[in-house]
Amino acid sequence: MAFQLSPGVNISEIDTTNVTPAVATTEGAIAGVFRWGPTGKRILVTSEQELIARFGKPATYYTDANLTATWTNHETWFSASNFLSYSDALFVTRVVSSAAAAASGTNFDALYMGSLGNSLSISHCVAGNFEKVARSETLTINPSSNTGVATGFTGSTGIEAYASIGDRVILSNNTQLVISAISTAADGGTFTSTLTFAGKYTGAVEYASTFSTQWGDANLFDAGPSTNGVHVVVRDVDGKISGVVGAVLERWENLSTSPTATKYDGSTNFIVDALEQNSSWIAVSIGKSVLIAGSTFSSGVTLTAGSDGLDEVGITVGDLAAGYDLYVDSSDVDISFVIQGRAKGPDDGSTGTTLANYIIDNICEVRKDCVAFISPELSDNSVDDIIDFASTLSSSTFAVVDSGYKYQYDKFADVYRWIPLNADVAGLCARTDDIRDPWFSPAGYNRGNIKNVVKLRVNPSKSQRDLLYKNSINPVITQPGQGTVLFGDKTFTSVASAFDRINVRRLFIVLEKTIGRAAKTTLFEFNDDFTRAQFTNLVEPFLRDVQGRRGIYDFRVICDETNNTAQVIDANQFVGDIYIKPARSINFIQLNFVAVRSGVEFSEIVGQF
Repeated sequence: MAFQLSPGVNISEIDTTNVTPAVATTEGAIAGVFRWGPTGKRILVTSEQELIARFGKPATYYTDANLTATWTNHETWFSASNFLSYSDALFVTRVVSSAAAAASGTNFDALYMGSLGNSLSISHCVAGNFEKVARSETLTINPSSNTGVATGFTGSTGIEAYASIGDRVILSNNTQLVISAISTAADGGTFTSTLTFAGKYTGAVEYASTFSTQWGDANLFDAGPSTNGVHVVVRDVDGKISGVVGAVLERWENLSTSPTATKYDGSTNFIVDALEQNSSWIAVSIGKSVLIAGSTFSSGVTLTAGSDGLDEVGITVGDLAAGYDLYVDSSDVDISFVIQGRAKGPDDGSTGTTLANYIIDNICEVRKDCVAFISPELSDNSVDDIIDFASTLSSSTFAVVDSGYKYQYDKFADVYRWIPLNADVAGLCARTDDIRDPWFSPAGYNRGNIKNVVKLRVNPSKSQRDLLYKNSINPVITQPGQGTVLFGDKTFTSVASAFDRINVRRLFIVLEKTIGRAAKTTLFEFNDDFTRAQFTNLVEPFLRDVQGRRGIYDFRVICDETNNTAQVIDANQFVGDIYIKPARSINFIQLNFVAVRSGVEFSEIVGQF
């Protein structure tokens, strides 16, 4: 308590109720190529539906009419989706090559880079231009075709000065026709425009000395925008996004071109900020917002020049590494599993292990609180190939290597594809966390069943499994009546120790993360008997709980004058020694069946064999 200079009562609170905090153990992380979404950011995704909404569907498409090249990301996409079939927490980082570009138009741009932006058609209308605009030119419409001819325009252009593709032409009998194409021919100082309509006019020949034009999407709103306001409609022009040609993706009412505009709840209504914060598809720059404010209306303007850049086959390891670098700082983001996704091919070296080693050495070995999940390449279609691949990986207890690829159904393209198993193995660990605890093995018939498998690239026999296991590779096998199962729980280390098992490695990650966070409350306290006892009383109940949940056999906490000597105290240090006997998973079972004569007592022979 503070020294008081005069009589009085001083009241203070001292909190000694600190407990060990709960730590997250199920978050995964993956960096890779996706068709849509923000780049260079960590986005938490909780389901396949959210993965589609944020990063688009998997894509395999031809880049030209001659089918000479393809762009694909199905291995990366389905790795993310497969993990989410076991867990509900995955950080996704989209990476793109320098060739990627966002689609753009006169007034609007696609929100993200990618060719999917070329499927966006945008209409907008500003204040004062929502109602019909009367024209005094002449329009003749022939019912035998879907065209009309407008004459009498003077100046510098034809009807393009007053209407555009997607707008409506409203006749004197209130018939509305949507313009799908415009062509204009000049004859001296006058212009004649031929209009093509989306549907045929079904009446008699319409010869209109006056007609009206209107914004094509006026029927989607009850009234026009207010002063400085803008109505915006975003459509899927070719159906590649929604599956429906012309489907309305977004509808924005009365956005403002004023930077200070706000909504009734105080949030911004400025078109630049409102779209950036809330739209999934489009954006507006400050410069383009000025153009919009000075315009009238436009209907169905399709964005162009969007590009996906290199696909998962062509993307460089450097680009992928930059994505994984977002997860290197354990104080910045909490993750437990780092998923390799697609194993890089020949472009990252003759063995294709550059990306795997980067994840192991620069992410997991640096953080020391998460595990990398690695698969060999698709071309490694034999046990010898898999072992050769693994021989070039960095040895680490923070890595887990499986035996390859599975064949699974792609519901989006109605085909079957080879997908790496690393996300499934990580998913088994996450599911084990949910149904048991991190220190339980994710392998075997109880917790190791792999989902969505038609067949395996390599289904090793018993002798082949022995060879893989000796090289710290966890076999995935398919057995009749048992399904497809992870049949090993080794970490990828060449050192024989308790840490060569997944459950022990993950046990110590949980213990170290939990006790480490709890120990922060000891910082800047005095290194005396009281503080040391307080630390011991904080740690021991947690370890007893883990012991009761079958994570450890026994433990001991030493935090006294034997390890906190005068020299330690004078160096402003604090030492707590925590001894753990970790629980071990059963990898080998020996069953002895002994035939005994009917006249022999069991007690006479038990223990002799």
